[in-house]
Amino acid sequence: MENGRAENGEDRHGEEGHGDGPAEPSTPRSRGADARALTQVLFTELSALEPGTPEHMRVRDALIEANLPLVRYAAARFRSRNEPMEDVIQVGTIGLINAIDRFDPDRGVQFPTFAMPTVVGEIKRYFRDNVRTVHVPRRLHELWVQVNSATEDLTVLHGRSPTTAEIAERLKLTEDDVLACIEAGRSYHATSLEAAQEGDGLPGLLDRLGYEDPALAGVEHRDLVRHLLVQLPEREQRILLLRYYSNLTQSQISAELGVSQMHVSRLLSRSFARLRSANRIET
Repeated sequence: MENGRAENGEDRHGEEGHGDGPAEPSTPRSRGADARALTQVLFTELSALEPGTPEHMRVRDALIEANLPLVRYAAARFRSRNEPMEDVIQVGTIGLINAIDRFDPDRGVQFPTFAMPTVVGEIKRYFRDNVRTVHVPRRLHELWVQVNSATEDLTVLHGRSPTTAEIAERLKLTEDDVLACIEAGRSYHATSLEAAQEGDGLPGLLDRLGYEDPALAGVEHRDLVRHLLVQLPEREQRILLLRYYSNLTQSQISAELGVSQMHVSRLLSRSFARLRSANRIET
């Protein structure tokens, strides 16, 4: 029976608490349950402490540490944004702290359910207000912060907006680097195509963009027809012009040229055949 129990894995754990075998590995679900139980205990302890005391801060820090996996889970939803994940987690942690400070355990709501909208909302606000619409290299991002600070200092010093050369001299950079940083700073927010570019009352970028002209499709055809027409005899050129540019009927053309309508019809047919043949040779 003992061997049978061993084969079935029953005595591998031994009697609970006796340590006769290796402990069963924890699963994500069990770890999540442990974190929720710990969070509940910590909130109960936190509510009995005076805010601002060292003990209150210790329990609050423990709550933050215990719920950081929640922040990482929320931040993973934004991996496609090409923003450093550590920055996103840091912002999400701010949302977690706000949720901890506002959470009321007596309402009967689980803390993860309460905190998740706050964490995600903080991350979304970060992307909306601080992240550039166009991703720029980290070096330019860091230099832009210095350029922006130097611009403010020089504006106060001189009482006017500083020149590119003055900013470059203050930061020991080239003017090209300063211009690149200024351009990178503009990528924080996208400008509407309908917004005026130089001032109120002036047309926006959308009004200055080109549009698709439906007549463009016929430009090549007209140029080809003009090229082929000059290869026809002069009388046939005139008949085609009278027929398709002056919109005369075959009887009107015959009266205009003094020939029979049947002859006009034959000349038109011959002209079309020559044009089609020349077009096949051209193409």
